[in-house]
Amino acid sequence: MNNAAKKRSAIGIMSRMIRLVKPLAGFMCLAVFLGVCGFICAEFITIMGGYALLDILKFETPFSLKAVFVGVVLLAVLRAFFRCTEQYLNHYIAFTLLALIRDRVFKALRRLCPAKLEGHDKGDLISVITSDIELLEVFYAHTVSPICIAAVMTVIMTVFISVQNIVLGMIALCAYICVGIIVPIIIFKRSGSNADEYKAGSGQLSAFVLENLRGLDETIQYNAGEHRISQLKKRADHLAEKQEKMSESIGLNAAITNSVILVFDLVMLFAGIALYSADSISFSQLVISVIAMMSSFGPVVALANLGSVLQNTLASGNRVLDILDEQPVTDEITDGSDVSFNGARAENVTFSYGTEAILDDFTLGIEKGAVTGIVGKSGSGKSTFLKLLMRFWKTGSGEIKISDTNINSINTRSLRSCESFVTQDTQLFHETIEYNVKIAKLDATREEVVEACKKAAIHDFIMVLPNGYETQVGELGETLSGGERQRIGLARAFLHNAPLMLLDEPTSNLDSLNEAVILRLLLDKGEDKTVVLVSHRPSTMRICDVSYSAENGRMS
Repeated sequence: MNNAAKKRSAIGIMSRMIRLVKPLAGFMCLAVFLGVCGFICAEFITIMGGYALLDILKFETPFSLKAVFVGVVLLAVLRAFFRCTEQYLNHYIAFTLLALIRDRVFKALRRLCPAKLEGHDKGDLISVITSDIELLEVFYAHTVSPICIAAVMTVIMTVFISVQNIVLGMIALCAYICVGIIVPIIIFKRSGSNADEYKAGSGQLSAFVLENLRGLDETIQYNAGEHRISQLKKRADHLAEKQEKMSESIGLNAAITNSVILVFDLVMLFAGIALYSADSISFSQLVISVIAMMSSFGPVVALANLGSVLQNTLASGNRVLDILDEQPVTDEITDGSDVSFNGARAENVTFSYGTEAILDDFTLGIEKGAVTGIVGKSGSGKSTFLKLLMRFWKTGSGEIKISDTNINSINTRSLRSCESFVTQDTQLFHETIEYNVKIAKLDATREEVVEACKKAAIHDFIMVLPNGYETQVGELGETLSGGERQRIGLARAFLHNAPLMLLDEPTSNLDSLNEAVILRLLLDKGEDKTVVLVSHRPSTMRICDVSYSAENGRMS
């Protein structure tokens, strides 16, 4: 799996993000139409003011002073209505699309996991699914529509000024192109990779903070607080430097934009005066042309501002697209076969994490109804083999069979219904104890949950809690000990009631008394249960019908 960010062009990112607007294309077109109407109203309020000035100066105009006054009031009311409605539609589109994107991201993560979570910083992922997706609101509410509005308004105002005089119209068109296209492109390119580096650094900082919160006890115990704080400050300072560069880019963008506008205003004014002196235009045409252009930069200035702001937005979009485009290590199989468990076997299996070989020519048989033990030192591939049995990862070579069927040909739902997997570190949700057990079977009754907890030797502990099975376990199960969390994991496996139980150090956090209770239940498993038991404890291995020793990724 490749965790490196995929480099995409700005146009490529924008086109991919715009394609997501397709379900709401009608709303987007309406928002653009309303935005254009709003800007026309705003610009013609100023132009109508020009006609009023000309009327006061006794120049011939198409509107009387009274008509101008009525028109300005009407345009102001319409401007407010159009602007309000446009903003409402833009934000409706933005937040609806954000909900759709979040849904797609969570579906992608579900498809990519658990391999994705084993090879990625959790804090960085949290940053992507929260702040990065949230920042896309800027693109959908304040980028797509403004670009379309600016393009339409450029045509409208160029035509209007060209009606006064074609030369002045061309000057206006050059001004719009320079402010709305050339300046943003220059600023965008000048910003370089600052935004990408900022977003990457932000994700890394989130991961670092999360790591420090989880390791707070160890930090306090070993007086490492000052060192960790200095590291945090160093990362924060690096992020602040990137933020400062981005702020400088925004300020430079505004300065360049305003300077360009001022230059073109002067060019328009002097060109108009020259044309008036040559009797090529009337004084009224000169005034209206200059006023029209000076008041019409709003839509293209919005584009100019995107030159620096958009860099950050596209960096977030790129990170979101990385997740949506990433290919899973194992695809969910829906067109394979369903099986009933009748034994399993690994034949000449090899597997590597990147370039690190974990299993090499690994062969092992699992007989139905037997307790198969695997013992070995840390890193010998014991836990990896269980994950391969679950098809969390794919074998490099060789094959794993269940009921004489390669697991790559078994429907994923059927495979998982055959297996219960208990890991050494049980993940609990911020919910009740009953809910955390029922994850294994959501439609289970309270009686079934209680029976599973009794088998896992945790029922008596639960019953002495103030709220019993309704007790909240806290975030990450922080209110429970490691042994209690592990027994809830075992209760899940018992409730799932799969024919093949994969137990990875299931009693590592238990005392000898509770371990004996669990092992006795495994010995009295009944119902043709098959158990694969990974452990480093000799006492645990005594219950196994057959034991294997894993050394350097091989079996003996």
